[in-house]
Amino acid sequence: MSDWLAGSALDRVEERRADPDWVRTSWADPAAVLLPVGEVAVAVTPDGSLATGPTDGDYDPERHYLLGMVEGRPWFATWADGEQLAPLRSIMDGLSAPELQAAFTGSGLARWHANAGFCSTCGAATRAVRGGQARACTGCGRELYPRTDPAVIVAIVDPAGRLLLGRQPSWAPGRVSVFAGFVEMGESLEQAVHREMAEEVALELADITYLGSQPWPFPRSLMVGFRARALQTAFTMAEGEIEGARWFTVDELRAALGSGEVTLPPHTSIARRMIEAWLAGTLG
Repeated sequence: MSDWLAGSALDRVEERRADPDWVRTSWADPAAVLLPVGEVAVAVTPDGSLATGPTDGDYDPERHYLLGMVEGRPWFATWADGEQLAPLRSIMDGLSAPELQAAFTGSGLARWHANAGFCSTCGAATRAVRGGQARACTGCGRELYPRTDPAVIVAIVDPAGRLLLGRQPSWAPGRVSVFAGFVEMGESLEQAVHREMAEEVALELADITYLGSQPWPFPRSLMVGFRARALQTAFTMAEGEIEGARWFTVDELRAALGSGEVTLPPHTSIARRMIEAWLAGTLG
């Protein structure tokens, strides 16, 4: 697996962003880039490219969020106002690594700012600080940071090497994937793997191996990938959550993909990369 394991293409400039003068100067940089974003969406051109532009006008810390530096250029995001927006899911496979990281970060930050205007401790108004990375309460002084929800995503194989894929009722016809679920309070990632897979397909697991992780802003998750071996092949699907599931050999899945019987998640997703690694014999 090599999903999101390399160093980030987006330098988040942790050591500089606490200085509001430096952030303001970065906004005024002629090379600075502004990315309009919406609710899990980004502004696009008619050909589907990111509709980035210059950072014109005065810097407003409540509207302009510093994402970081990409190849020496400051990148900012702002909540879109009238731009042509496209759902992030529909275009993310065509984005470069820096664009994808900027889009994931920008859409998540903008949505968080829209919903974090008041302190959850004292109720006073908050204001953006650290270039939009955080908000500070004007009453009690508490600093607030965006929330990320960890979730496990698991490639389950049986003793014969087959992969279990399933689908949820809300997915497009034919879409299948590996299984995932959120980590609960007081639970380790490995415990979440055991619990979620028992709940979704009633399987006992062994040999749990970490594969990698990926941010997933739908709405604010961190997907943590694992491989696990099923101790039995008979499974029971969770009613209302799993609409169908099936064990596949490599040849069976290739044939089902070739015929159009099934489709896989987007190329950008860790789920797709896990499945492709299994198909290539490199899942681990």
